Amino acid sequence: MNISKSTMAVIALTFSALTFAQDVELTKKDSIVQSYWLVTLGANAVDDSGHEFNRLFDLEGAWNVAPYPSRVSIGRYFKNGVGLEAIGSYNKYKEGKIVDKVVMQEDVDYYGFDFRVSYDLNMILGETGFFDPYVGIGAGYTDANNQGRGTYNAILGFRTWFSDHWGLDFNSTGKWAMDTENASNHIQHALGVAYRFQVEKGLSRKGEEKLALLQEMEKEQQRVQDSIADAEEAARLAERLQKEKEAAELAAAEKAKREAEEARRDAIKTKINNLGNVYFKLNSSYLSTKDKDLLDQLVAIMQDESNLIIKITAHTDSRGTKKYNQWLSERRAERTVAYVISKGVSEDRISYEGFGETQLVNECEDGVRCTEEQHAKNRRSEFNIVN
Repeated sequence: MNISKSTMAVIALTFSALTFAQDVELTKKDSIVQSYWLVTLGANAVDDSGHEFNRLFDLEGAWNVAPYPSRVSIGRYFKNGVGLEAIGSYNKYKEGKIVDKVVMQEDVDYYGFDFRVSYDLNMILGETGFFDPYVGIGAGYTDANNQGRGTYNAILGFRTWFSDHWGLDFNSTGKWAMDTENASNHIQHALGVAYRFQVEKGLSRKGEEKLALLQEMEKEQQRVQDSIADAEEAARLAERLQKEKEAAELAAAEKAKREAEEARRDAIKTKINNLGNVYFKLNSSYLSTKDKDLLDQLVAIMQDESNLIIKITAHTDSRGTKKYNQWLSERRAERTVAYVISKGVSEDRISYEGFGETQLVNECEDGVRCTEEQHAKNRRSEFNIVN
């Protein structure tokens, strides 16, 4: 099939487009986690010195830290960047630490339960990979320094992810007491191992841009392929018509050959059927001169048709015992086959079988009175085409 220069140019353009498409294909880096459930377990540090920001980094004098896992949270984060999280924490104000501007004289337990709403800053900044900053607000209840208080909370933190499921969570929460007469404000810092599950992933902004580009390229490639199809349709149609013509001619030739072969087979069957049968005298298996003439005609047909295979079946009338008649039919078949073989026909082209009195051609069974002429019709050898 001839292809025009314009078609070759279109094919070259398509190949270039496919090569470019491979350069902008979507990869694992183009997918991001969009929604999930989150559980964290870690430690917390409470700064309740009462000196506002003056002792913000006074770890030795102002920070209270429990020496074991002391904070747990569970939350649900959605595709729009909003997260809801419930947090429980425990700590202990240590003897010698500054709390509400006073040095503690004994250890005092700290309990906190908080609920917060957070927002993923990556929704504004764009996907930053493993770095996942967030801000939030919330409320809670804290029992600290033997004082219970409701609090308004503001949160600033970030998570860093090592995989789709595991990461670390760092955050600081400012807690303002709802009743400022009996309790002061304080800051709670937290560090924990984060595990997220029921993760749903989607494309990042860059991935969405790639997808849009790939879809546009796919449309363009389809347009190019349609152009190629239009340009070559006439050639394909001509080729198909030529093949259909050749197939029709071949089918016609095969049909003619098959019909000729069937006509030849029918002619051979007619010749065999026209020969008639070899008929024997009562209790005899010997061939008469007439029988031999008939068999000579069979031999002539088999010599003309080198692939013809014949089976001789011999029979008796119903007189005599069944055992005797079976033996007699086999003798008649053997002598019929022996004569044909003696005339040069190969043994593998002719076989025989005796049926005794089991296949009578009329009603002359045991106990039925019949004429000699009727019985004679059953004393026969028949010719059957095997192949």
